[in-house]
Amino acid sequence: MHAITIPQPGGPEALVWAEVPDPVPGSGEVLVDVVASAVNRADVVQRQGFYDPPPGASPYPGLECSGRIAALGPGVSGWAVGDEVCALLAGGGYAEKVCVPVGQLLPVPEGLDLVTAAGLPEVTATVWSNVFMVAHLRPGETLLVHGGGSGIGTMAVQLAKAVGARVAVTAGSRDKLERCRELGADILIDYREQDFVEELAKVTGGVGADVILDIVGAKYLARNVDALAVNGRLVIIGLQGGRKAELDLGTLLTKRAAVMGTSLRGRPLAEKATIVAAVREHVWPLIAGGRVRPVVDRTMPLREAAEAHRVLEESTHVGKVLLTTTDDR
Repeated sequence: MHAITIPQPGGPEALVWAEVPDPVPGSGEVLVDVVASAVNRADVVQRQGFYDPPPGASPYPGLECSGRIAALGPGVSGWAVGDEVCALLAGGGYAEKVCVPVGQLLPVPEGLDLVTAAGLPEVTATVWSNVFMVAHLRPGETLLVHGGGSGIGTMAVQLAKAVGARVAVTAGSRDKLERCRELGADILIDYREQDFVEELAKVTGGVGADVILDIVGAKYLARNVDALAVNGRLVIIGLQGGRKAELDLGTLLTKRAAVMGTSLRGRPLAEKATIVAAVREHVWPLIAGGRVRPVVDRTMPLREAAEAHRVLEESTHVGKVLLTTTDDR
């Protein structure tokens, strides 16, 4: 088979289309013929040499895919060769074939095409696990999403609205904010021109956000805590703004707030399987019913992964950038 490899870390040009050995499914795994994958920020960080795959995972980038089951490993039941699926991966989505633990497989949601389904597993698992399973967002509460125009952001807006929450987003352009509004966002904040702490305080009468989903990290830590409501929950899932920052614990104590950091890629298989099962139970019906939809900015051939990475780094996209191995669409 062929895959996008990273012989040496670097810029987008470090991504090389190469012939590599076919993977063989082990116990509890299936082999998937990949139809499409999606570009995630973690892929960019891996390409740069700062985010190695977990032990035993495929060395190729790609944290999600869609395709058709080509073979079943020992001990697999409930799935058949030819089933159309999408999957959460620890790596290997940028390839023509990938092995997937059976607990990380999902059926393609009703009414969705196979290519578009490739953009669902990572964002739905990330948002559902963090916003609902960790931070326990409830109806009537306010969620602040940083990077509202990203794949995670566009999904977080829709899922929060679907459960009856109020949603605030930050983004770096009026176009991205308008797209977030179309998805249901109630409070739109241009982080280049506005202070999100001040704007959120104005709109909420000084209360703040009950839950904040943050991809920035250190740069926003103190301000995120300032923006939290009493009993608020800050969930940090990215470090685009750095790893280290000072935190006023007095503010945290006064607000009886919580700061949590999570990652998805390196979790044990059993934890991932629990998250995927929750996504199938709670999110898939919303997609089948048309209340939630994946937002796709563009679709490109897998061979052009380097250009797709440039698009992601320029941050002009809204939603997901997909990579296809076939012309299924």
